Amino acid sequence: MILFQEKEISLRLLEPEDAGLLVRWLSDPVVLEYYEGRDRPHDAELVQKHFYEDREEITPCIIQFQGADIGYLQFYEIVEEERETYGLSDDSGVIYGMDQFIGEPGYWNKGIGSELIKETVRFLTGERGARKIVMDPQAWNTRALRVYEKNGFKKIKLLEKHEWHEGEYRDCWLIVYDA
Repeated sequence: MILFQEKEISLRLLEPEDAGLLVRWLSDPVVLEYYEGRDRPHDAELVQKHFYEDREEITPCIIQFQGADIGYLQFYEIVEEERETYGLSDDSGVIYGMDQFIGEPGYWNKGIGSELIKETVRFLTGERGARKIVMDPQAWNTRALRVYEKNGFKKIKLLEKHEWHEGEYRDCWLIVYDA
């Protein structure tokens, strides 16, 4: 099912037959450097566990560009425990989190990620009623941070040693889009 289609970008729900795409993308060291880590390649079993089991609170999606499957995006409502972690417990509106990667490196550095973020923000605020959208990219990923900031996200707080990546805890930025 297509959630949105704007210009050349569309977002559709993840299907069981997409597992092979995820295995391919998440066994590519170039992609893993930015998502999951090169020390965590995914085989079919790990993809099944991480992307298909016990995921009722997460909406998993495939990113398409000109009809080609090029990446993965997930969004989810931020619950009270995460709101406390992020210092957002006083916010009463709907808050969504999202994570994404373009799994086809040939599509990197072409403005597709920026267009994807813009359209996903529009979808979450317009169709899902999000008052805020949060992400926590790793602090060293300046290319991604530039894309997010270009699309209205603001750095709120440095989350020290927040995410395990390639054998160590890495700092992440809490970034927030206010609708």
